[in-house]
Amino acid sequence: MRIKNAVFLKSITDLRDGPDTTAPDFAFIGRSNVGKSSLINLLLGRKQLARISGKPGKTQTINFFLVNNAWHMVDLPGYGWAGVGKKKRQEWAGFVQEYLLKRERLYCLFILIDIRHEPQNIDLEFINWAGSNEIPFALVFTKSDKISKNKVTPAISRYEKRLREDWEILPEFFVTSALNHTGREEILSYIDTINSA
Repeated sequence: MRIKNAVFLKSITDLRDGPDTTAPDFAFIGRSNVGKSSLINLLLGRKQLARISGKPGKTQTINFFLVNNAWHMVDLPGYGWAGVGKKKRQEWAGFVQEYLLKRERLYCLFILIDIRHEPQNIDLEFINWAGSNEIPFALVFTKSDKISKNKVTPAISRYEKRLREDWEILPEFFVTSALNHTGREEILSYIDTINSA
């Protein structure tokens, strides 16, 4: 898929304010500081369309981008520790959960996971929650440039082994690096396939 144009559309904290179009949503979520904004910028071929910050919790709203005048890329606040108070975290969780459960145009949720770490309970719990609520999703392993190439496959295998404890059929997954541009074409091709179905 060629990205011809990508523009910021709007930010919301209430589902009722979401774009009222028939365009499908492809949303991205992950633990704070997993590299979500960097991946979105990589996919869209823009350096600063999504804000990048070294401080966890930068994304505080649901941000919609219109891509190729045909579909939405949706940047969701991260889950887990975000350097903010409990009340704010609960507020974020509320409107993100509402979006994930009620947004009829959500075609796929990409759950981002830092490939450098062993399977984390917070990620596994979120994956299982998404599955139990029949939310279509795929996994995206980020920051593959941060480990040696010969450690990538074992890292994926550890995750697959852990997921098989709860899943009979594993979700689609992608390995990415915003630095090396790894995984960009594969994810865009996957989105294109879903849009064409």
